[in-house]
Amino acid sequence: MSSVAQRWHAAALGGLLIAAIACGVLSSMPDIDAPDYFERLAAIETGIIVAALFQVAMALAYAGVIAFTFPLVRAASQTAAMAYLTLRTIGASFLFMGVVALLLFTVIGDGLRTAASPEQLADYAFAAEMLRQGRDWLNHVGMILPWATGGVLLYWALWRLAAVPRWLAFAGLVGAALTLIATILYIAGQIEVVSAPYLALNAPAALAEIVLALTLIVRGYDPGSVALVEATVSRADLRS
Repeated sequence: MSSVAQRWHAAALGGLLIAAIACGVLSSMPDIDAPDYFERLAAIETGIIVAALFQVAMALAYAGVIAFTFPLVRAASQTAAMAYLTLRTIGASFLFMGVVALLLFTVIGDGLRTAASPEQLADYAFAAEMLRQGRDWLNHVGMILPWATGGVLLYWALWRLAAVPRWLAFAGLVGAALTLIATILYIAGQIEVVSAPYLALNAPAALAEIVLALTLIVRGYDPGSVALVEATVSRADLRS
């Protein structure tokens, strides 16, 4: 496989990672986590729709990441590659489910405009709170748990193949492990999503992913890697 194709593969993967991170930031909806979110649902409807669109873009970018990284993991282990593909596909699917949950807030907001009694308002408030909790579980458990587990497999493959500097692959492994710990603590009710401990445990994974993306864009794969030929999408792969 030519060095040009290898370089393109690395740069495209790095670009997808950056796009996914950027869309993830833009898809955040802090207004829904605010104490007065229920009273403001109708007013923030446009923001909800915009956030949903960016979450769709993030899910599509992550689907691209799966396609570009699967050959890397496959070069290290066929078994690990199948597990990786399954886990990360599940994670990306939960992102799309989170989009539906986010858009349902606009339905509640429309209902609030016509609510005529305290009982109706109470019903909408209960539905909004259940939806908010459900969205958190979709995004921070349903998506993160399989995605971070897949991340362990990806960074293990990068380390084994020496496709990127070993210290970067190790940093990614540590970051993915910390994200899994944060998710388990959240499931156990020990920390909240909007909290300093949760953000601190997830920050190393985000930083490692940014560094990985920039490394791939600027330097490409490590020239000494044994994965360069196998990990790059070949014409045979494209025809199959």
